[in-house]
Amino acid sequence: MKKTINVSNQGATLDTGRRNFLKLSGIGLAMAGLTLVGCDDNDDFQFMDNKVFDLGTGDVGVLNYAYALEQLEADFYTKVVNNFYSGISSVEKEVFTDLYHHEVIHRDFFKAAISGATTNILPTLEFQYPNVNFNDRNSVLATAKALEDTGVSAYNGAGKYITNPAYLVIAGKIVSVEARHASAIRNLINPGSADFSGDDVIDANGLDLAKEPKDVVTTAGGFFKTPFTWKERGIS
Repeated sequence: MKKTINVSNQGATLDTGRRNFLKLSGIGLAMAGLTLVGCDDNDDFQFMDNKVFDLGTGDVGVLNYAYALEQLEADFYTKVVNNFYSGISSVEKEVFTDLYHHEVIHRDFFKAAISGATTNILPTLEFQYPNVNFNDRNSVLATAKALEDTGVSAYNGAGKYITNPAYLVIAGKIVSVEARHASAIRNLINPGSADFSGDDVIDANGLDLAKEPKDVVTTAGGFFKTPFTWKERGIS
């Protein structure tokens, strides 16, 4: 059965008085007044052996995949802003706070969207950061860079698997915000440089890299404490 839901950013706590490209004007393009037409219920993900979740098939699988990644980013930035590393500058604090708000909005949006499309939804995941020192600037920035770059390439790589045009439009809006995040983090690491369009993230055609879900999960898998599978895309 098809279901229609509406999701907005009403109640978000972003400060609209500060003017830069990470503020509500940017996130509003992705989140304000979005309408989704739900997937068929038979696209639900399933319990696998030992209660390990499979993300499912079709568009629901892609949405659950995006939801898993947004949960990771939101969790990471929550830890950053709840205990800023020593010596953090006011600019860095502002950027991390903005990114935290954005990722929480993304995470909550996907939860609402999937809940409106199916009776089954990926649960809240647990994460681990064995190689991250949250008290060290370089460690936090390097991890943020890896997560944001991976997020952009993940959306780009999964786009071709989306069949619902409404979902594809939403993914395009969110990935543009994720790319702004990646650019902001790279500028904190190397201010005033051209690293925002470095050869490690832009291909020879001047396009952002796109990575298959299997490659993304391999790269970011160490952060996920809660196991899940996506049999349709070769993730087990």
